[in-house]
Amino acid sequence: MQTVQPARLKAGVTHNDLPAPVAPVAGSTIVIRGRALVIWDAKAPAGTKKLDAIDTDQITPAADCVSESLDTLDEKWKAGSFRYLMPDFRKRVHSGQTFVIAGDRFAIGSSREMSPAGLKGVAEEAGLEMVIICGNNMGDIFRRNSFNLGLHVVQCPDAVIDAKDDDEFTFDPVTRAIANVTQGKTYTPVPLSPKEEEIRRGGGIFAVGRREFRASVIQAPVLDWPDAELAKTMTTTEQILWAHRVDKNMSRADFKPGATIRAYADLLPASDGTAPFSIHTFNQITGGKLIYPRQAAVANDHFVFTGKDEDDKQTSIGRAFAKQQEMEKPYYADPGDGIFHFYFPEQGLVLPGQFIPGADSHSRAYGAYGAIGVGVGSTTLGFGWSTGYIYTTLAKQRRVVFTGKLPEWVGGKDIVLELLRRWGAKQSQTMSVEFVDAAKQLPMVYRNTIANMMAEAEAFNGIFAQDEITNEWYRAKGMTSLPYPVLQPGADAVFEIDETFDLSDVAPMIAKPFSPGNAFAAEDVAKERITFDFAMIGSCTNGSYADLLQAALVIRAARDKGVTKSAKEFRVFPGSGGVGLQIQRPDARLGGESIADVFRGVGAVIRQSWCGPCFGQGEDSLSPGQRAITTFNRNWQNRMGLGGEGYLASPAVVAASALIGYMAPPSELGLTWDADKFGV
Repeated sequence: MQTVQPARLKAGVTHNDLPAPVAPVAGSTIVIRGRALVIWDAKAPAGTKKLDAIDTDQITPAADCVSESLDTLDEKWKAGSFRYLMPDFRKRVHSGQTFVIAGDRFAIGSSREMSPAGLKGVAEEAGLEMVIICGNNMGDIFRRNSFNLGLHVVQCPDAVIDAKDDDEFTFDPVTRAIANVTQGKTYTPVPLSPKEEEIRRGGGIFAVGRREFRASVIQAPVLDWPDAELAKTMTTTEQILWAHRVDKNMSRADFKPGATIRAYADLLPASDGTAPFSIHTFNQITGGKLIYPRQAAVANDHFVFTGKDEDDKQTSIGRAFAKQQEMEKPYYADPGDGIFHFYFPEQGLVLPGQFIPGADSHSRAYGAYGAIGVGVGSTTLGFGWSTGYIYTTLAKQRRVVFTGKLPEWVGGKDIVLELLRRWGAKQSQTMSVEFVDAAKQLPMVYRNTIANMMAEAEAFNGIFAQDEITNEWYRAKGMTSLPYPVLQPGADAVFEIDETFDLSDVAPMIAKPFSPGNAFAAEDVAKERITFDFAMIGSCTNGSYADLLQAALVIRAARDKGVTKSAKEFRVFPGSGGVGLQIQRPDARLGGESIADVFRGVGAVIRQSWCGPCFGQGEDSLSPGQRAITTFNRNWQNRMGLGGEGYLASPAVVAASALIGYMAPPSELGLTWDADKFGV
């Protein structure tokens, strides 16, 4: 089974061949000067409010996230920086506006390291240095990616509030002090942890990796699970990270929110989109020929099936690396094998008690299985491939206890959309979220959706501790003996926020643009008669057999009432190639029909398993003015295609909407809930 493993040397390599640690590189002491480039909120009166919640899709659009070779990694990333949000961004930076000022929650969302790398590159190509100044709660993955790469990022709400266009600023790279010279004001930003400062001032992630590579190969990893007394004081997430910590002499008193630790990884997965930069990092740290990449896995699920030459070049980088490093299935997945957040659990690589940093924000999905899934950038992943561990900062802990009985037609997507709606603009506040299914009524498919979308909640991770539902899921896969201890949150664990979520209050939901938290009861949305161009079911969020079965059950029941064709174009994307095969087989719950037959019978088209339509790639991406209702996880501006609008809902709601022609729940078809008939 997949667990933490020691490094594997290449043939003929001995420990004597490993390079000696490289001495720390002293960072620059030269004060950086430049002018303010303020990103204003266009919806507020001119010049009154900085723009909040700028996601990485807006910083680097998906089409600009490709690399044609390891030698030209960042060419498109630079050209794409703020392509649509601020088309003249590159010109303004080159003119000296190198202090980018934004509001709260800057760079949330995708883990794409193309964003900080591209921004840094835009300034450097003009011989300048960029400084990002934002308000509260910067996207944690972006922040760490920036430290890794040497992009200066600071959180300083007061400086943001005061800043005006073209104000002259200075930034001291040693103290991180900020000054608005024009206004004669100085500011102290939110401090970093000592280890974050060490990485920032010590030359970035490549330099740290070169210093630690030799020792990491020689030292065999050891897991140290907390004893019963210690476990009583810890959440599930804390127990896993404690066991996986590299530095065993770390005390419990020092093991607290805000501390940055090194933690061994059980699996370090990437996609074809994130792998090239991870490969580059691995090669920079190790030389590429001494060890096999540690705990590595790559799935081709982002830039495939597009027919574009540049996308083929992108995927060829990972393909060549996999061949060189002797990576085989299930650790290397070909196009169509599956979306990696779905494929790797399906293949049995994700297990309770694991720590899995993935180079994609939706790696949080692994929390459904009792593991810690976190999103990290490509350079952090490449560092992990080199050393077997990553640096991570401990988060504050938050608990959500699910009580009450699930209402009719309510599934995992409805639960998480309602949760995001309640949390509002603050979302999880970057905390680690412990989910407690008090009545043990949430099947794994629902848990997967909820944990997956902790990316949209801006959480460090979301986790369901291992229970009978978890065990049954693994037993169904023939896995009856799991490698790690069964963990539960300790009775004396401390939660910064402890909340109860009554499931009986949840209704089928639909999230309108441009936020998953902009959610409303589907019955209320139905009154608006919102039409659309496409209905799309699938993705890593809702692409399981059970998800597709629930949609097929709705379609079959509607067919019995005389609704025999979808009113709009209908597309289905299985979570994996395995699911794609499963849905071709007869199912007794469908009267012996297959799910695929039911979908095709109403005019739906079944596509390959991949991520493309979710982030605006391929033939199903939206064009300007088009609208889609989907089971995807994000509906930010331009996310599903430039100028398109995405709405989010459950498989049951999307299926019903496809048949009706406007957005609505299954009850709009006259269907009456029957748990035996429709439940999963």
